[in-house]
Order: sequence, then C-alpha cells, then structure tokens
Amino acid sequence: MVVGTIIGASIFVQPSEITRQMSSVGGVVLVWLAAGLLTLCGALLCAELASAFPQTGGVYVFLRESCGAAVAFLWGWAMLWSMHSGIIAAIATVFARYAAVFVPMDGIALRAVAASVILLLSLVNYLGVQYGGRVQNVVTIAKLAAIAVIVMAGAFWPGVAVPPPETAGAPTPRGFALAIAAGLFAYGGWHMVTYTAGETREPARTIPRALMLGTLIVTLCYAGLNLIYLRVLPLSAVRNSTHVAADAADVLLGGGGAQLMAAVVMLSSFGAVNGIVLVGPRVYYSMARDGLLFRTFASVNPRFRTPGAAILAQAIVAAALALTNTYAALFSRVIYTEWIFFALMAGGLVALRRRSDYRPAFRVRGAPVLAVAFIAASLVIVVNQVMADPRSSLTGLGIVLAGLPVYVVWSRRGHDRLS
Repeated sequence: MVVGTIIGASIFVQPSEITRQMSSVGGVVLVWLAAGLLTLCGALLCAELASAFPQTGGVYVFLRESCGAAVAFLWGWAMLWSMHSGIIAAIATVFARYAAVFVPMDGIALRAVAASVILLLSLVNYLGVQYGGRVQNVVTIAKLAAIAVIVMAGAFWPGVAVPPPETAGAPTPRGFALAIAAGLFAYGGWHMVTYTAGETREPARTIPRALMLGTLIVTLCYAGLNLIYLRVLPLSAVRNSTHVAADAADVLLGGGGAQLMAAVVMLSSFGAVNGIVLVGPRVYYSMARDGLLFRTFASVNPRFRTPGAAILAQAIVAAALALTNTYAALFSRVIYTEWIFFALMAGGLVALRRRSDYRPAFRVRGAPVLAVAFIAASLVIVVNQVMADPRSSLTGLGIVLAGLPVYVVWSRRGHDRLS
C-alpha cells in the first residue's frame, strides 16, 4: 500500500516542476533525495504513532490523541475541502494530460476528463470494495511495469547521453525549498497506510515496517527515474514538458514510445486515484463515529457495504477542484496545508512521550531531536510557499481556518442536533 499509494502519477509530471527551480542535473537529483529523506523522517515519526494508536483513521487519530479534537477535526476538514480531495483532483489532471497525447484537448476538456475519472472511480468504490480492489491490482502491475520499462530501457540505451545542460547560476534558497515542496507532492500519500490500521494484521509491527521500507523503495525508484529522464532529455526539455515520461519514452523506444508510455501513465494515474478514493472515507467514517461529522458519514450502505455518503461527498469536492484549479495550484495548496499538520503531528509525538500512558510498540531513536528537525523543515516549506504564492497559500489557509467556527458550532449544539 505504501509503495502503490506514493507512486501514483506525479513522478511522471513533477520532474518538470522541479527543473523549473533547479539549473543542474545534480541539483535536481539532490532535491529528490532531500525530499525522500524528509519523507522518511515523517514516516518514522508516523510509524511510532501508528504503533501506539493502531486505529482506523491514521493521522486524524494521532492528532486527536496528542493535540485534541479541534486540531483533529481541522485535519479531516482540510482533507475533505483541500488536501485529500486536492490530491485526487491533481492526479486525475495528470490522467487527462496524458490522455491528450492520443486526443488533443484544450483546458476545458482536460478538466472535464479529470472530473469524469473521479466520478467514475468513486462509483466503482461505492459499488463495493471488491471492485475497487480488482482495479487496483491491475493498475499496480501496470505502474510497476512502467517504471521497469523506463529504467531498463534507459540503462541499456545505446544513444549518446545529453551533454550537461546550460546553467543559470546556483539556485536560490527559496528556489531550492520550492523544488523540495514539488518533490514532496510526488512522495505524498506515505501516511495513508495508517488510515487502514484498524483493518491491518498486527498493525503495531506491520505499519512501521511498511512505512520505512516502502519510503526507501520509492526514494530509490524516483532517483533512478529522474537520472534516466535527464540522461536522454535536455534539462530545458524536461522543464517545459507537461508529460516528461512520454517524451523520454519516445527517445528510448523510438516512434510510438510516447503513446505507449502515455497509456501506461494513464493506467497508473487511474490506479492512484482509485486507491486514494478508497482510503479517504475511512477518516470521515472515524470522525463521524467520534461525533465530529454528520452521523450519515459513519453509515455503511446495506447492499454494497461501503461508506456511501463519505464517498459521495469526497467525489463532489474532488471533481469540483478538478474543474476549477490548475495542476500547479492543486499541488502547491496540498503541500502547504498538509505540512502544517505534519509539523503538529511531530510536535504531538514529543508531547505524548511525556505521558505515562503512552506506550508505543515501536520507538524511534532520538525521536525528540528528529521531531524538532522535522518541524523546522516543515515550517520552512510552509513559510516559503506562502512567500512564493501568497494568494493561493492564503486561500488554502482560509479553507483550514474556516473549519474552526464549524467545529465550535458543532461542539456547542451537539452531534445529534446536526444529524
């Protein structure tokens, strides 16, 4: 689940976002490794919390236990209105971009295709977990095959490697931080395996191992893929491409390579959307059981045995985001809001370690120091994103803060009155 959720579609697009900030091949690879290291730090902290609270809901549960119900509510609120739904919309947009390799489309058509994919896969998951699971199995194989094809073809490519690209000077600290933020979006989803802790065998052991091993595997895959991209394409071509994987495949495999890779990326994107659509409602389900959402979100369809109301709400919001936002706006807003909560989660771990009733089955060595470093890095990313794009960032923050009065009203009036 960790590898399959993280390796969705962004690795086939995000290299272009990163190379717009970095002026050398070495800088690009360094960004991917740095983003992977930061993700691993977060995964380690998340692993300890998962071993202490192996319950369905993941980060929502961790925040509830360490920071209180209000912060946990804001996480779920932000998930629905921005973070989780935004990830779904962004990956569906990648699907539409690669579909345009076969059928040229303008901006309106691209957004319509992205929204249609979201609604279709939400319907699949509404009709039953078994259908969503079958889709996931097929597209996961295609996803792994895509990476294997690119890396192997690039490793044995008989052509001449692209000479070192022109450089425009050393990247600025702000540019480096923006590039890492773009890389972090491609690593996004590492925490989603914790949403299913209540349904995992021996979660106190299984989830920490999955988080650590899965994150390491993905980091190696991403570094390898980017080395191949930059071996066969000039940095300027990577920077300006909207479907870099297809462009690289065209060079590696000859005529038709772009179409072949575009088809594989479409399948990979399709599977990523399917998997993320599947896990999100588990958080809304847990919130409803805690009395922090309408009771209907905790209901299960008697025929299909799925949380229909939660799936429907998520589908409507994600489709609306796909229709009204660009890919760049979606990923920057997700990174900005997500990492505020990840910093709070790390701070919560430090606070929990002072409690006598906190007994995790897995303890991270040097966790307080690691947590402080993680918080500092998270805040740098957040502040830098605000400075780079104040309008979009403030919009994301406004969406989160809008949940505060909702939580206050909810708490005062009581869940039963609002149900």
